[in-house]
Parts: sequence; C-alpha cells; structure tokens
Amino acid sequence: MSISLRNSLVPLAALALLAGCSGEPTTSTPINTAGAADSSNGFEPRELRSEYHRLNVARVAGGLSHPWGLAFLPDGDYLVTERTGDLLRISPDGSRQRIEGVPEVAAFRQGGLLDVILHPQFSENGWVYLSYSRGDSELTTTAVVRGRLEDNRLVDVEDIFEQDRRSEPGRHYGSRFAWMADGTLLVSIGDRGAEPPRAQDLGDHAGTVLRLHADGSVPEDNPFVGHEGALPEIWAYGSRNIQGMVIDPVSGKVWATEHGPRGGDELNLIEPGNNYGWPDAGLGRDYRTEEQYGEARSLPGMVDPIYEILPTLGPSGLALVTSDRFPRWQGNLLAGGLRAERLRRLVIENDVVVHDEELLTFEVGRIRDVREGPDGAIYVLTDHDDGGLYRVDIAD
Repeated sequence: MSISLRNSLVPLAALALLAGCSGEPTTSTPINTAGAADSSNGFEPRELRSEYHRLNVARVAGGLSHPWGLAFLPDGDYLVTERTGDLLRISPDGSRQRIEGVPEVAAFRQGGLLDVILHPQFSENGWVYLSYSRGDSELTTTAVVRGRLEDNRLVDVEDIFEQDRRSEPGRHYGSRFAWMADGTLLVSIGDRGAEPPRAQDLGDHAGTVLRLHADGSVPEDNPFVGHEGALPEIWAYGSRNIQGMVIDPVSGKVWATEHGPRGGDELNLIEPGNNYGWPDAGLGRDYRTEEQYGEARSLPGMVDPIYEILPTLGPSGLALVTSDRFPRWQGNLLAGGLRAERLRRLVIENDVVVHDEELLTFEVGRIRDVREGPDGAIYVLTDHDDGGLYRVDIAD
C-alpha cells in the first residue's frame, strides 16, 4: 500500500524568517526575579519573557528522584511517578505522600516506573494506570497495570498489558499514555534499542502505538485485527521511541514526539494503520558512522513526520494548549526537551508547523514531562536525581 506523504518539513530558514518578521525573540529571556527564594525547595520563582506572554515560573516540589509522569487529581493534588519506583501524591504546597501498592519495577538504565494517567471517569471508579519496565537487570519488557486509588494505596491492582517478549538492552521503553474520545487507551512502546531493529515487524510490539480498551482487551476495529502474523493491539508502527503524546479533544488528532538518533527528532500525526518508517526511513545519523540512518529520509508506503525538530531536543512530554489562560498560545503544542533542557512551542496550521519558539531554556533542567493542568497553567517535570515539579503561569 502506498501512503501519500502529505506534509514536507518546514525549513529552519523559513522559521527564522517568520521569527524575524515578528520582531520578537524566539527564546524566552529572564526579566527579573519575582520575590525571595522559596525556602521549601531552594528554587527562586522567576519571570520570563516569551514572544507573546510574560511567564511566572515556580517550583511546586523538589527533591524528586527522576520524576517521569504527571497526573492531576480532582482535589488539586498531583500524582507523580519516580522512575526509581515510587508513586507520589504531592499537594500544591509541595508536601508529599507515598502511594502504597505500586508493583515492583525494573529500575535499570532507562527503565523503572514511567507514565501515569487517570481513567476518564476516575471520580467514579478511582482507576489509575501505570506503565513500567518489568523484568530483571538483563531482560525487561514494558507493562501496564491499573489499580484503584483508595486512601493513598492502590487496590485491586491488575495487569492489563505486557509486551510480547522480554529483551535487552534496557532502553527505549516509550510508555506514554493518551485517552481517545471513545474511551480507548493509546500506549506508546519504544523499539527497545535492539539489534536487529524490530519496529517494522507487526508480530512484535516494539516500536508501536497500541490501542486498548480500559480493561486491556483489544478493540475489534484495531487496524491489524485478523491480519495473519500481526499483534492485534497494534494501532500504528515504525516508531523509534515516542515519549510525548497528546490528543486534540476537538479534532481527535493524535500528536506524538519521537526521539531520533543524533538529530532526527520528530513530530508525527499518528493515525491507525500507518507505518512511520523507523528504521528504514529516518532523519537522524548513525551513532557509529555519522551517516544518514536507514535507507533514505522518505520511502514509499511510509509516512513522513510533520516536522523535524532541530536542533536536537531529546523530546519527552507533549501538551496541547486548550484553555484561554494563555490566549496567544491556544491550539499550540508544547514539546518538552531532555537534552536541550527547554520547551518548544509549535504553532500548527493545516497540519504544518509554521512557527517554533524556545521557552524555559536552561531554566529548570531536563524536561521529562509537560502537561496542561485543570487550572490552565503549564506543568513540567524535570528528570534529575533532584528533579522537580514546576508550574508555568501567565504574568501578563
């Protein structure tokens, strides 16, 4: 099957021209320090200037051990996963409690306790979903469990998914969650960094996006149900390591950011049945030879990315601005960056990125997750031994 490659990449020169025409900086810059240092966590709240809004940045909680995923509880508290294995309930004042009943995780290399998401009807059923690496120091897999949150404990914990095989090395777990409007759950699974590459094999969960019912069963309308040799959970495939994923609640579009090798970080529009090319088609360079990775940048039957994120971002965490709290950002994507230690604000028109602004550059550290909160503010997690939960609000 040949798939039309609908969008070409927007050249950086064109983005530079757009930015230059605006007369505004493309990187947020400090204005002043707002108030004294926060004695509870040692981070000074600060004010930054972006193209359209002045921003207040404050740390809600520090001292987190490689925080990875964030969810918002109805009472205003936050659920935060630590890759080292703990699930924390954090209050707006920064105090925290450890949630009991979390499964044992294989916290080696990039593995551990990873994403967290609440069931869409959490207020009625209490279900919390966790992705994590399961196994030992040599062979691991990506797994998903759910449990009901009661009195700071997960009860009725049950497995709903485990990758079809355990393997080494301990990297590229993917593991981001997103709920679709029909109540099905998308889960990204990384390619596991394995040799030979596995992301083109429909009989392997590696390098895919899965679609599951809330109880882990397979929707009958998944694109590969009934296909000989294909795993029925697979919704899309040919990805390297998706660690940012968000669904537009109006259009239903599924946006995802993906790590590339030595450059080649991507923004993709994920659709059922699509093959996103990895490793046959890619934008990055081989770590050993520095040559173009794969056969070509684009191949027939494989879907090109919407946007190549340059310079290298190391993308993890993706949010869509839907509230009117940041009026000039509505409809924009905010992509977190680990390696680049910043956010990228991506302005999209007709599925093409027309502008790209850097925010929080070297202000908070390696950004692992970014979410829009129920209050409309933007929240980020930083991936460090002494990681933090930060709140970004408008100062206008």
